[in-house]
Amino acid sequence: MSTSTTTPPSTATPSLRQRLLTGSVAGPLAALVIACIVFSVQSDRFLTGGNFSLIIQQVMVVGTLAIGQTLIILTAGIDLSNGAIMAFGSIVMAKLAVDNHLPGVLAILVGIGVCAVFGLVNGSLVTQIPLPPFIVTLGMYGIAFALTHIYSEDQTITGLPSSMTALGETFSLGGTEVTYGSILTILLFLLFAYLLGQTAWGKHVYATGNNPEAARLTGIPTRKLLIGVYTIAGLVYGIGALLSIARTGVGDPQAGQTDNLDSITAVVLGGTSLFGGRGTVVGTLLGALIVGVIRNGLQLIGVASIYQTLITGILVILAVTVDQLSRRSSR
Repeated sequence: MSTSTTTPPSTATPSLRQRLLTGSVAGPLAALVIACIVFSVQSDRFLTGGNFSLIIQQVMVVGTLAIGQTLIILTAGIDLSNGAIMAFGSIVMAKLAVDNHLPGVLAILVGIGVCAVFGLVNGSLVTQIPLPPFIVTLGMYGIAFALTHIYSEDQTITGLPSSMTALGETFSLGGTEVTYGSILTILLFLLFAYLLGQTAWGKHVYATGNNPEAARLTGIPTRKLLIGVYTIAGLVYGIGALLSIARTGVGDPQAGQTDNLDSITAVVLGGTSLFGGRGTVVGTLLGALIVGVIRNGLQLIGVASIYQTLITGILVILAVTVDQLSRRSSR
């Protein structure tokens, strides 16, 4: 006598292709396509290789910061200090190379390491005391901001070695000049898309964001995981510091002052839930590009910059509203 068996529903993590077809990424992708269509109709200069290269250059620093921001928001946290940490890291790199004559590569590594230490401290305060991520990173924002101006003496640092500005150089791709920094940013997004979607570590990040207590009871070391997430985010901010230097060619103590909010904007527009446990870095990339396309397109058609900020703010509120409504409907 034959017996029938039933296969339990699959609980495997969705593939990247599946996530691209789901609402969390499909919405931002549709918004990006619509924005591109609108601005291509309004301006003949929009749909050009050079303009798209410029957009990527403009969003590569914020986009890189948004990768670290995504990791933290996926765990139901938030980081208000990333722009200030990045600025301090860039000043450390620049001063070590110019004032202390440290080899460029070594100065870069020290600067990235300093940013990672800031992330480690953030993660430790959030998990060990514990303190709310909002309060910890708000305080760390003030500390990093002050240290940047104290250490730099409010002076822009010039005369940087070529190893620090190399990522700002370009190469020709199909007749379009593309910076090496833009390629690095895209590679970082691909790396973290793989880590979050295809590794046990990524599954643990999502599980912790969904329900930290349930994750702990299943054996996930949630405290260590969170410390690791904040530290990795700090390391990514250090790479953002290098990209900032490469793009401007200087160590600027005024850099990154609004990048914390811009990175949160990119994450939210990309469909990542502020409540944790849901979202992708692919969506964050789309969110960063949406902001870049809107600002670039409005500039091309002669709209004042204040309206760029207005439209971006409206989009953020709409994105959070959609997230909140979808959470209510899923209960």
